[in-house]
Amino acid sequence: MESVRNLVVVYNAGKPGVAELAAEFSEHARRAGREVKLIGTYPIPAGSFEGFDACCVVGGDGTLMSVATEAAREGTRVFGVNQGKLGFLAMFDVEEARVFFDDFLAGNFRTSDRSLLECRSAGGSVAWALNDVVISTNTSRVARLRVVADESKLVNVYSADGIVVSTPTGSTAYNLSAGGALIHPRAPVIAVTPICPHTLTNRGLIVGENTRLSIATEPTSSTVRVVCDGTECFVTEAAGGVPVEISLAPKRLPLVLRPGYTYFELVRSKLGWHGDPLPEMFKEE
Repeated sequence: MESVRNLVVVYNAGKPGVAELAAEFSEHARRAGREVKLIGTYPIPAGSFEGFDACCVVGGDGTLMSVATEAAREGTRVFGVNQGKLGFLAMFDVEEARVFFDDFLAGNFRTSDRSLLECRSAGGSVAWALNDVVISTNTSRVARLRVVADESKLVNVYSADGIVVSTPTGSTAYNLSAGGALIHPRAPVIAVTPICPHTLTNRGLIVGENTRLSIATEPTSSTVRVVCDGTECFVTEAAGGVPVEISLAPKRLPLVLRPGYTYFELVRSKLGWHGDPLPEMFKEE
């Protein structure tokens, strides 16, 4: 892996001690001869990563998701330092990050290219999501959501509180809470999971990553609320069943991995699964 030439350090100013930690990493990188930009505002300004080949995010998974679109568009490698609760994405704890930081600057690390979703409204608005796109109506009533694949193939009309469309990376988030399956990040798929479906036989569905989905409410509903990675992207009129289009985004996020990282070890640790580690000869590459 190429060494880091210049670095953006993004931090969540709302978390105690994070600004000081971000300043520590910034100063370390400057002493190592790297150009450094420090950002503590949210959302980060558009174009913040232009010309920068790496980013150090100090906060948690939410902070890392907030930079995912900018980083993916520029091909900026993202090193996440976890000051949050879970750390599925920001997978380095503080002490690990301090120990590994020089190796990171020297390019001695692996990355995992994570897929994103692209969501388009009927009015032409576009948003990307690293974890998921959640679609529901703006009322407390059960929604009737028509899902069509590749423009003409009816999947189902779901009576549910909404639908989660998830990447493999996002399968551990809202998708999992809604009863969807865990998906390995390298799997070339998209998950479609109804939220509290009225009919118990309406289960989650896994489709190929090249599938283009159209999701619309039945014409009797008023509007559709679209949330990308926890942030409302747009509210679109649904009169006449005008669809929201979801497909794979054209860029991927290069996420820096911890030394010795395996997906299954991460899931066991974060979800509290049990079992003794395998001997070295059987470990995932």
